[in-house]
Amino acid sequence: MRIRALVLAASGAVALSTLAVPAAQAATAGPAVTFSNLKVNSGKDIVVGTTSTVTVSATYTVTKPANLSASSFQSGPALYRGTTFGESSDDMLLGDDAGTCTASSSTVLKCSAKIQFRPKGTDGTGDLISSEAGTWKLGALAVDGDGNITWQGNLGTTHLQRTATLTTDASPEPVKKGKTITVTGKLARANWDTNKYAGYSTQPVKLQFRKKGSSTYTTLKTIKTSSTGTLKTTTTATADGYYRYSFAGTTTTSSVSAAGDFVDVQ
Repeated sequence: MRIRALVLAASGAVALSTLAVPAAQAATAGPAVTFSNLKVNSGKDIVVGTTSTVTVSATYTVTKPANLSASSFQSGPALYRGTTFGESSDDMLLGDDAGTCTASSSTVLKCSAKIQFRPKGTDGTGDLISSEAGTWKLGALAVDGDGNITWQGNLGTTHLQRTATLTTDASPEPVKKGKTITVTGKLARANWDTNKYAGYSTQPVKLQFRKKGSSTYTTLKTIKTSSTGTLKTTTTATADGYYRYSFAGTTTTSSVSAAGDFVDVQ
């Protein structure tokens, strides 16, 4: 994937580039700062669909020497994979713009930033490919006026997930009490390479029922999706109510529950 890295423009303003930071810059120490309290997307999983850019918020704290001017460097949060975080990282994601910071004391800055996530797709303009869904580490970096960078990793983890979709169809409708109801459906998830949804195979999915007038679903059974993501099972009609499939999600794929399908039992 491409690395969107913070680089310092000749004007002194921070911009973002699709180029990795040159190794020569990494040899010189960056700003004397440390990062803490990094939270991305309020600690929730980051879920990305087939085409639309997803933008999430991040907050973090910068600690610096009192004599280091906050205007002499810019900073931002990052997601990365691998054992190290820095110039040699292969997989790294940063936002399109540097963070915005406010001084809470002479040594502490409270900062916020945005990070964008774009499915790569068939035109190759985005960043994400499907194989990169899963657990990512969190880090942050600061860049000074000479382009020197301070990297700090191991500030937490997050899940970058492919959006899941799930359908439910219960039939026949209506049905006589004690007769068999057949419930079909399909579990699919976003493919960031094709910008389409594709069936998610061999995944455990719960069949649930909510009696008419109740607000609570009860799990009837758990079945697995087919090789193409389809679902099919049967149950006995007992009372008017709603049937749905529900998927708990994985590290790579979001959780999802289908809308309930009402069956009138006569």
